[in-house]
Amino acid sequence: MKNVLVTGAGGFIGKNLIDRLHREKEVVVKQYHHGDTLSQLYQQLDESDVIYHLAGVNRPQQDEAFGRVNRGLTEQIVNYLRKKQKKPKIVFSSSTQAAFDSAYGSSKKAAEDVLKHYSNETGADVHIYRLPGVFGKWCKPHYNSVVATFCYEISHDKEIEIHDANKNLELVYIDDVVDHFVDSLKQKKTKKTCYYHINQTFNTTVGNLADKLYEIKNMRKSLIIPDLSDRLTKYLYTTYLSYLDKDNFSYDLPAHQDERGKLIELIKSHQAGQIFMSTSREGIIRGNHYHHTKVEKFCVIKGTANIQLRKVDSDELITYTVSDQNIKMVDIPPGFTHSIENVTDDDIIVLFWANELFDPNNPDTIPLKVQPDEADKKKG
Repeated sequence: MKNVLVTGAGGFIGKNLIDRLHREKEVVVKQYHHGDTLSQLYQQLDESDVIYHLAGVNRPQQDEAFGRVNRGLTEQIVNYLRKKQKKPKIVFSSSTQAAFDSAYGSSKKAAEDVLKHYSNETGADVHIYRLPGVFGKWCKPHYNSVVATFCYEISHDKEIEIHDANKNLELVYIDDVVDHFVDSLKQKKTKKTCYYHINQTFNTTVGNLADKLYEIKNMRKSLIIPDLSDRLTKYLYTTYLSYLDKDNFSYDLPAHQDERGKLIELIKSHQAGQIFMSTSREGIIRGNHYHHTKVEKFCVIKGTANIQLRKVDSDELITYTVSDQNIKMVDIPPGFTHSIENVTDDDIIVLFWANELFDPNNPDTIPLKVQPDEADKKKG
């Protein structure tokens, strides 16, 4: 059993880390919060095998608080451990700002030096991570994360301020940070250095970040999902949704309705096509067309339907009877005219997928009946 202490437990990284640690076997998590007493801290240090030292300040009212908290609390922890002759593993969340001469950066560098000296003196296993801008769920907007601030402002229909759209940003996703921190529980000391790195960070600009977030926001109107194969975009999409108000999780979808029923587009993607659904009334037949390049998948999720296909240069009729009692997917190859007929006495609901977005200027949809009547045959 490992006793783990997390300082700064109520902060952004702390909350995400603690949530993960609670799912680890044979780990007991203790928490040190802002406002807790030093006697509480010392008692927890007595019982700790691993310390995640995340406590610190980013935007105090006075600069002296940087040194008092960021360096000072680290010194108090280390001095107590020396006094008790304890050598727990320490994982410290520093900042890339430690390389720069600012009040905040200097205080983080001073805390690093305290921990390195302690490690060299005692042999304690110290892991120092100089983190760039961390983003993800539960990060406080209007504090020290441009991602959190932009997500909050954009999701609440407020104007964002951009002073330099070309300013470079280095970002790291919270789950990647937590993954590395949790992995450190099982790592044995092998490095001479105290410095460790997250193996995946992202470089972008303030302007590009804003563009991506507006694209995500506008998805509710365009229905177009951004390219989620790009990891930064995927993580920004996840993060953005975490800033929605609780009464803003759902949104309306436009419905195209006629005498046959409804057709509703659900999701579109430049990379993966689109998903839409339709309802059809009793006896209604949809389709009777074919495509040259576009392919589709049909799935009946309510009712029963006959899906019929015929290769355009053949008389052979292919029929699939599908229903919600035995859910199946039916592929529609190119060059096959096809139709779907409601054969129940109630509306049917069908999900469709097409491998490309509908282009009204190039629809790739050629009308042709699956079962031509006698007049059509004579024309042919």
